[in-house]
Amino acid sequence: MPHGDKLPDPASGGHDGASQGRVAADAEGTAEPVNAATRGTVVRPKKGPTPSHPNNVRKLRIERMLSKAELARRANLSVLTIDRVEKGFGCRMNTKRKLLEALGLSLADRVMVFGEEE
Repeated sequence: MPHGDKLPDPASGGHDGASQGRVAADAEGTAEPVNAATRGTVVRPKKGPTPSHPNNVRKLRIERMLSKAELARRANLSVLTIDRVEKGFGCRMNTKRKLLEALGLSLADRVMVFGEEE
């Protein structure tokens, strides 16, 4: 090995300390420490569709003492679909029909469960 080369110091975590003290700033100007594993990456909240269709599906499911899995089985839907509907995401008319039937309600009860249509 040439005389001028230097081995990393094992006590310092295997690197020469060049990244110590560096920070990454996001758009708001807040700074987060940067380490070797996350160097150059800034974690931001996920952006996606937001729930905008409040409904009473969860309340009715709990009143009937049904789990999401049992409601999903009765309605022939996935648990993920039940979860998304309960959180207020939109769904197809056929999904609403299946949920009403699985909850033992008539189609006339649609407004009570899902509210007025837009």
